[in-house]
Amino acid sequence: MTALFDNRALIGLSALAFGLALLGLATLNGALIMLAVPPAIFVGAALLDTPTNLQLRATRTLSAERALPGVMIDVHVAVTNHGLHPTPVLIADVLPAGLELTSGQPVCLTLLAPGATVTLAYTVRGMRGFYQFNGVQATVSDCLGLGRRTVAVAAPGKILIMPEVVRLTRLGIRPRRTRIFSGTIPARQGGAGVEFFGVREYQAGDPVRWINNLATARFPGSLYVNEFEQERVADIGIILDARRGSDVQGTNHTLFEYSVQAAAALSDALISQGNRVGLLIYGHAIEWTFPGYGRIQREKVLRALAQARTGDRAALASLADIPTRLFPARSQIVLVSPLQPGDAPPILHMRAHGYEVLIVSPDPVAFEAKTLGSVADLAARIARVERQALLQRLLLAGVRIVDWDVETPLAQALAHFHR
Repeated sequence: MTALFDNRALIGLSALAFGLALLGLATLNGALIMLAVPPAIFVGAALLDTPTNLQLRATRTLSAERALPGVMIDVHVAVTNHGLHPTPVLIADVLPAGLELTSGQPVCLTLLAPGATVTLAYTVRGMRGFYQFNGVQATVSDCLGLGRRTVAVAAPGKILIMPEVVRLTRLGIRPRRTRIFSGTIPARQGGAGVEFFGVREYQAGDPVRWINNLATARFPGSLYVNEFEQERVADIGIILDARRGSDVQGTNHTLFEYSVQAAAALSDALISQGNRVGLLIYGHAIEWTFPGYGRIQREKVLRALAQARTGDRAALASLADIPTRLFPARSQIVLVSPLQPGDAPPILHMRAHGYEVLIVSPDPVAFEAKTLGSVADLAARIARVERQALLQRLLLAGVRIVDWDVETPLAQALAHFHR
């Protein structure tokens, strides 16, 4: 426990008593000396009732350490007096910035007997993020309140509020290279699959149901079978644009929150399909979640997204500084970004190096236009033309784009994209 002392009132009153007494002696004025007596008595009483050393222990209990935005979380903090004397104490829990108190009180004034325990009970909620509780503050004072001692009592705890995950159906991505394991991504190779790929001559072991009767009839003496496109898993890198310049502030939400929601939904869907997925958050810093499979990887990605925040660093102002070497060659890159005017060259550079690029772009023009209203109609029209020119340039280079108006559910926007 660390103690902080606040004796400013005691020092001030002592200085007043000493000053009056000294001035009275210097001027031989008995009235001034008598005026110094009451503050001197108060100072003496305060010194006789000096706050004792606190011996407190605290334990924190949370109803949930992992929750979704807006979910109520009950917090209980039990503080026990391990000292030998009854102690009047003011106990206050310190809430992390960003948590909202919905019911109860994190403050209690009580006389804590030896061995007794007092419990603070309250309920909080918050938005996406990581919240760390450090401890409670216990304050004791003398009977006149002139001297205070505040002790920080450790009561650690943490709450991780995860981004909400929207369930998506199968995503239509086609990377240039897939892995050897069976999955749901078209592999551009013939074999066992669902989608028709071509016709070839019969080979020993081919199922009879694959025989193509029309092709066999056209070429007597040979037997032809249908060939289907293999479906495998792929390496997929998700890049979340966290540059502050890409964010737009709305009335209740920011555009970045929609980007996080999209990255969480895409990660969940792609990992559920068996793919190896990595996450790069680009903006405040380069935060890299190494690629992996399965539920553990899903949890790692969601935890990284829960703590994602925007940043403004000159060294990361352009997408050209994305370390694409982190992604396997000829793999699939999914960029979640509202896009800035100068973002086209770095994305075209990714395409030139053999990456398949899919951009899920929350529309910043539509988002800000709804916030500003009719006063910005002309500016919105100009911004819309500039954005369409940027998107058209990327489309001509083979980049696939989901231009997402965030008023439309993400699943619906992706469904229209696949049609």
